[in-house]
Amino acid sequence: MSYELRVERVLNASAEEVFDAYTDVAAQRVWFRLGPEGPDEDSIVEIEGDVRVGGVWEAVWGNSRDQLFRERGVFEALERPRRVVMASTVWTPDGQSTSSTVEVTFDEHDGKTRMIVVQRGLPSTELRDFLTSTAWPGAFDRIERYLRLRQAA
Repeated sequence: MSYELRVERVLNASAEEVFDAYTDVAAQRVWFRLGPEGPDEDSIVEIEGDVRVGGVWEAVWGNSRDQLFRERGVFEALERPRRVVMASTVWTPDGQSTSSTVEVTFDEHDGKTRMIVVQRGLPSTELRDFLTSTAWPGAFDRIERYLRLRQAA
């Protein structure tokens, strides 16, 4: 049996801005580090990506070299600025892996964008609940901080 999740957040930016923040490798290298108090310069964030259908995206992140998370994704659909679908595999620092499909849509109304994530193929309710309550909300928080910094510049 597999599980799916759906999470969303309304961001104060256009669909183009949110799409670019989510997909642009240079932007990801910034927002992956953005904590509530600003950039976490001690964290490790290495991201490379070929943002096109069939392109590979790879990320490594964590607080120390011996406790790194790794993710590899292959873009299955890219409809700028409305939709991204990626087949993703994540490896935890202890070597366990999980594969799933992540679909992100960007729905703009009145200059704000609802970013909706649907992740399918999760192996357990525990992982689904962690991603729903912690991982995705943390990513939304960091993207939101990144967009505020860009708008203030």
